[in-house]
Amino acid sequence: MSNEQTPAEPEVMEPAFWRRNGWSARVIKNEEDDGWAVEIRKQGIPEPVLISPWVMGRDKKNPKPFDATAFATFVKTASEVLDRSARQRDQAMTKKLSIAWEGRWYEVRVELVPDEYDPHALLSAIDDAGETVAKHRVPANYKFTRDIANAWVRGGFSEP
Repeated sequence: MSNEQTPAEPEVMEPAFWRRNGWSARVIKNEEDDGWAVEIRKQGIPEPVLISPWVMGRDKKNPKPFDATAFATFVKTASEVLDRSARQRDQAMTKKLSIAWEGRWYEVRVELVPDEYDPHALLSAIDDAGETVAKHRVPANYKFTRDIANAWVRGGFSEP
């Protein structure tokens, strides 16, 4: 993945398609019934972030046109979906345990590093002052249990 910025796309505000600030919303035919849906996309993400039902217009045949309020609501909801997904992914990639030893508390973590060519994990300990006291690279399949974390802390954080 490159670090280059994708050029900003021009703003569009049409009845069935809006694009602004890296987000787009397009009215599409709802495949599940006779109605309409809105597909919300974020620039740089290939799949839609959100697909939501959309209302019929006054003629009960065509979709209601977009407005600024509807667009802002969809973007807010889609942003929340992305945030929730990122939090779940982070939680799945990190395991944590709190370990007490010699009057101090340590948060012991194993964080998976999903490298395509060299997957691995990082085993670390953070003391109760928030300082990282040890960090070691371990295999991606490193077995992480309370007993193992306790032994590592009591052993002085030596390389596993």
